[in-house]
Amino acid sequence: MNPQGWTREQMAQRAALDIPDGSYVNLGIGIPEMVVQFVPEGREFIYQTENGLLGMGPDPQPGHEDPDLINAGKKPVTAIPGAAFFHHADSFVMIRGGHIDICVLGAMQVSASGDLANWSTGASDAIPAVGGAMDLVAGVKTIFVITQHQTKNGEPKIVEHCTCPLTGKGVVDRIFTNLAVIDVTSEGLAVRDLAPGISFDYVQERTPVSLKLDIKK
Repeated sequence: MNPQGWTREQMAQRAALDIPDGSYVNLGIGIPEMVVQFVPEGREFIYQTENGLLGMGPDPQPGHEDPDLINAGKKPVTAIPGAAFFHHADSFVMIRGGHIDICVLGAMQVSASGDLANWSTGASDAIPAVGGAMDLVAGVKTIFVITQHQTKNGEPKIVEHCTCPLTGKGVVDRIFTNLAVIDVTSEGLAVRDLAPGISFDYVQERTPVSLKLDIKK
């Protein structure tokens, strides 16, 4: 049996480890939403959701959902003490004004130079769903991506050049997959961490882009 690496929850937890204390963070839909569940001990993150909440807390307990308290993905959330609610336009002023430190997004493809495609496959029957992603990659200081290393059909998601419509060019700083943590650097893609049981060669075989191993302990 081939090794599988990190689960979806473990990918989210691994990404949370790389968020500095006190950061203002926006989470995309999908696996990135899980990051809110994993705040390392001794740190505080202030989560923002672009539909108008600063101070988003973890998922509510079953039966305690508030239909008026949701995130941008329309999923029930909680609010921490001191949370603020505001107009949708004010939320995008925060984003476009560079006031959010880190955004964690999903991806269909990430290129070797940090281009991101995460809103459409480009197919004629694809449903447009760009949401706030283009504003986020343009306005947020640091962009993290969480994604499976390959599609369900085994196609790579980290590629030399994106073939899906772009969300932004050269915007991705760090990629978290089920196999590895990879930084986008001026010298190419650098593997910073490997999932348990995963070798560098195993990752390289599934990545049609040259990688370098640069794990700092």
